[in-house]
Amino acid sequence: MYDSTGRQTGEMTLEASIFGIEPNVAVMHQVVTARLAAQRSGSSSTKTRGEVRGGGRKPWKQKGLGRARQGSIRSPQWKGGGVVFGPKPRSYAQRTPRKMRRLALASALSARAAEGEVRVVDSFAWDEPKTSAVVAMLGQMGVGGKVLFVLGRGDGIAERSVRNLPQAIVLPVDQLNAYDVLWAETVVFTGATVSGVGAGKFAVARDDFVIEDEGGAA
Repeated sequence: MYDSTGRQTGEMTLEASIFGIEPNVAVMHQVVTARLAAQRSGSSSTKTRGEVRGGGRKPWKQKGLGRARQGSIRSPQWKGGGVVFGPKPRSYAQRTPRKMRRLALASALSARAAEGEVRVVDSFAWDEPKTSAVVAMLGQMGVGGKVLFVLGRGDGIAERSVRNLPQAIVLPVDQLNAYDVLWAETVVFTGATVSGVGAGKFAVARDDFVIEDEGGAA
C-alpha cells in the first residue's frame, strides 16, 4: 500500500478468489473478443442486383448474336452491377454469460497481481486536481507505461488529476472489466475500491452497459 505521495506505507492481503486464481486464458480471450466485436459499428452495406438503379431492359436478344445470354446490365458480372453476398448492416455483438465475465475479470486481476503490478493507494489526499502530483506519485512507486486507476464515485479530484495523462485511464469500480485490466500494465486501486472488489460487490461490465451484481453466486 502507498500514500498519495507514492511512499510505501505497508502491505495488504488481496482476496485470493479474485486476485489469486489461475488465469483462464481461453475465457479472457473470448470476453475480450466479444468486447471488441461489440465496438464494431456494423454499418457496412452493399447493393444487390435488385437494389442497383437501372438494368431493367434486356441488353440484347437471347439468341442469334453469338454472345452469351444476358438479362440485365446490373448483374454481378457487369461493371456497376450488384454485389453478391456483400456486407449488410448487422450487429456483431456476442453474448457472454455473467459467470464468464466474472471469471475473465478475476483471471485478468490475478495475472496482474502475479506480476506484481497491482498497487493500492490508501487515499488521494489532494486539495485540488493536479496532474503533476499523479506523475510524482507514479514515479515514486516505480510505475510506468499504461496505468488503470480504479476509483470510487467520490474520488473526483483524483479523476480530474489523472485524466490528462495520455497513458492512463480511469474507471469507476462498478465498471471494472477484463479488457481494460489487460490493456493496462499496472492497476492502481484505492483502499475502498480494492476492498469492494475483494468482497465481490462490483458490477460486471458487459459491452457498453453494466449489469449489477450484488456479490452472490453468479
